[in-house]
Amino acid sequence: MKNYTITVNGNVYDVTVEENGNGAAAPAPRKMAAAAPKAAPAAAPKAAAGAGNVKIEAKAAGKVFKIEAGAGAAVKKGDTVLILEVMKMETPVVAPEDGTVASIDVAVGDQVESGALLATLNN
Repeated sequence: MKNYTITVNGNVYDVTVEENGNGAAAPAPRKMAAAAPKAAPAAAPKAAAGAGNVKIEAKAAGKVFKIEAGAGAAVKKGDTVLILEVMKMETPVVAPEDGTVASIDVAVGDQVESGALLATLNN
């Protein structure tokens, strides 16, 4: 008989494996207290949604691929704030004017519709 501890999707299991007469193993799982899930990677601080006076909206539906400028970053007109994946193409979303990023209202991996609020700036 052998004992193993196995973690599956954050759940910890003690497993005892017995060998029967023909050499096959028969597991007898026993669920234990769940382990604490791993912390997600730290993200840039997120300001209140829609905090700025200049809105940056999606011109097409897509998926947020990358965030280039976080809240508090100074940007110039035409600087990339974030990148959307639209129809398998990386499409930069740029600052419409000079300012400071007040809020990023999406996260990487979010699906957005055309016209959705992505970020705001203060000018």
